[in-house]
Amino acid sequence: MATQSTATSTQKETLAYYFVAVMIGVLTGLLGSVFHMLVGHSQQRVHLLPEWLGLEGIWQYVGMAVFCAAMFCGAVALVRKFAPEASGSGVQEVEGAMAGLRTVRWQRVLPVKFVGGLMALGAGLVGGREGPTIHMGASIAQVLGRRFKEARALLGAGAAAGLTAAFNAPLASALFVIEEARNVFPYSVRAYCAVLIACGSSAVMTMLVSGSTPFMQMASVDMPMYMLPVFVVLGMILGCAGVVFNRTILMGLDLSRRISLSVSPYLLPTLMGLLIGPLVLSFPQATGGGENLAVFVANHSISIGLLGLLVLVRFFMTTASYSIGAPAGIFAPILALSATLSVFLGTLLGEVMTLPPDATIAFAVAGMAGMFASTIRAPLVGVVLVIELTGTYSLALPSLLAALSASVVAASLGGRPIYEQLLERTLTLAGQPLPIRKEDM
Repeated sequence: MATQSTATSTQKETLAYYFVAVMIGVLTGLLGSVFHMLVGHSQQRVHLLPEWLGLEGIWQYVGMAVFCAAMFCGAVALVRKFAPEASGSGVQEVEGAMAGLRTVRWQRVLPVKFVGGLMALGAGLVGGREGPTIHMGASIAQVLGRRFKEARALLGAGAAAGLTAAFNAPLASALFVIEEARNVFPYSVRAYCAVLIACGSSAVMTMLVSGSTPFMQMASVDMPMYMLPVFVVLGMILGCAGVVFNRTILMGLDLSRRISLSVSPYLLPTLMGLLIGPLVLSFPQATGGGENLAVFVANHSISIGLLGLLVLVRFFMTTASYSIGAPAGIFAPILALSATLSVFLGTLLGEVMTLPPDATIAFAVAGMAGMFASTIRAPLVGVVLVIELTGTYSLALPSLLAALSASVVAASLGGRPIYEQLLERTLTLAGQPLPIRKEDM
């Protein structure tokens, strides 16, 4: 009888655990979708601000510069005053919490990530909305799941639900927790199912609010077999680019911290606002998360010179924007940068050989998977994510080849996952011990 009673109690606890996972997914999907819609609406309307204010000529650029600087500084001020851990992406904070090294202060993180993220991203900061939604999802999980023994696993479920809400990519979101957070995620059948349930629930809410169309839909094209080695080479190049990108991000954060301590924490946000404001009016492709840019470069014929300029500008703007300390992710900017760089490389190749029709789409999609694999070091997640985002299922093999070769090259160059490095940096600055990586055991 005691055994039967214990089994019944365990079953009830498991059902309660799964119910909480459903609620985490539903609430995160709803909140994340609203956040996504508000950011998108702001980005589509922000360029109209000078017209609303009656500004003309050079004064419209001055007005936009001042507005963006004010929004960026306001977002950074919110972070610094109420929740310093809300700076940048929330992924490393969630991974730290799953490892028992950080605390998700949901009362502070939720409003700061939502309001601060809306202020910064809505004004054109080059950052991704997935950073705030991931951290907000984990915050919701912290509220609902703290009474369970496997509460840390629910933090991962909430983060995955937040990524689903940002990109409507539930499969990639579940894999992200399993593959990228492998060193800290507490594996069990119940924890794994909770992640899947949360992602599914979040996807349902996201589709109800935003629709079922892929966020970066592109035409599905077929690549002939003789082109497959090209994608291996593309991945090798992107493997190098990903290592450089990661190191630049860390250098930018260190430089920003030195400027913040020696001059002012609002100097860089002001400078970025003064730079991005005029770009919102004159060169909007260089601002924002870049999802629309990735689709545009894949579907339009653009000169090599302009593509090269976009690559340089997006690289600088992404690393500089992330360094200022506002709530913003780097998923979307990485995808936009890699798509632009890959199309640039494909266009160069087209000068010396005849490419199949719509090859630029294949270069963009495979390139996004490749650089994601080299920076995040989660090749399977990269492949599934870009396929779900774009709907280009026929490009699974080119994307897989690019992702695998990029991951191998990045590893051979000593590159490490960006979020792992960001977590270690956070812990070092806080004077906390570093987690033991499974690869080191």
